[in-house]
Amino acid sequence: MEKKLSIAIDGPAGAGKTTQAKAVAKVLGFTYVDTGAMYRTLALYMKEAGKTMEEVPAALKDVEMRIVREKSGDQKMFLGTRDVTGLIRTPEISKLASDISAIPAVREYLLETQRQLARENNVVMEGRDIGTVILPDATLKVFLTADLDARAWRRGRQMEPGTYLLSRLAEEIKARDENDSKRAEAPLTKAEDAYFLDCSRLTIKETTEAILEMWKAATAEKSA
Repeated sequence: MEKKLSIAIDGPAGAGKTTQAKAVAKVLGFTYVDTGAMYRTLALYMKEAGKTMEEVPAALKDVEMRIVREKSGDQKMFLGTRDVTGLIRTPEISKLASDISAIPAVREYLLETQRQLARENNVVMEGRDIGTVILPDATLKVFLTADLDARAWRRGRQMEPGTYLLSRLAEEIKARDENDSKRAEAPLTKAEDAYFLDCSRLTIKETTEAILEMWKAATAEKSA
């Protein structure tokens, strides 16, 4: 089987990974894969089931999680027959997802699913350990980041007006950064061969264009 092409986009919360992964996938005609949504869906299941962190590994066998790809390329997450895509973007679920992602059994549970998607499709996959763990041989690796204020502002734009304080969002994102970076299992870190892109002062379009230029450079280098 022909080896598929892949782009791994890693980075901290609120850096714009989802927006960029979708945009780049659309331009290149690749499949967009949001690995964070998988962890969030597991977190929602554990919350609704009332499971403690100690009970999570044993409960994985009972999870009926499905990934549905829409014609638009968007990724929908289901628990059984229920579409939970709109329920997994709350600060509470974000924090819980970060916590359970540090559990080795959880990462092992999702690892093969994520790699299988990359074996079967040309993908743009985003998360926190794509280039370091999930797809260490990705065609292109990008570490996308932005300063804390920019990330809090962008995250706030995704929420209903009047439902958040920027200072509180910044605190939550900072705590998430520390949680993701300091965990023992697959911590958030830049792969040695990843391009570093700080998009604090870039528009969405400018960031997309920068990643596409990196793609051109990476594919040219690999075909040389």
